[in-house]
Amino acid sequence: MTPTLERRVRRRARGRCEYCRLPRFASEFTFPIDHIIARQHGGATEADNLAQSCPHCNAHKGPNIAGLDPSTGEFTRLYHPRIHRWREHFAWTGAVLKGRTPIGRTTIEVLAINDPDMVAAREALIEEGRFPGR
Repeated sequence: MTPTLERRVRRRARGRCEYCRLPRFASEFTFPIDHIIARQHGGATEADNLAQSCPHCNAHKGPNIAGLDPSTGEFTRLYHPRIHRWREHFAWTGAVLKGRTPIGRTTIEVLAINDPDMVAAREALIEEGRFPGR
């Protein structure tokens, strides 16, 4: 990945994880650039297949491109930040992210977005008025 491409992806993400919306400033770790469709599945290293993710989402997503919808058990693709509109698939209830669609529910489940530690981090940010993902 070229430095120019990395800057483009980071700028487009506006300083937050493109999956859970955690702001970059809330982590002591660098936010990795995720291949939305992993290279092992034929995903290219190009802007339309890259997303900035927080370390938590990145570690849980790995090369996954789908999972099982926890409500229906149906095999469902994960949220794709370049194709899908975030607000169609997700909604906040306080610091807890809710899935509005099978894609949203599945993504939340696979990426463990509502892990208790992540919810606690978002609650603290909300209390400080510093959670821009809302």
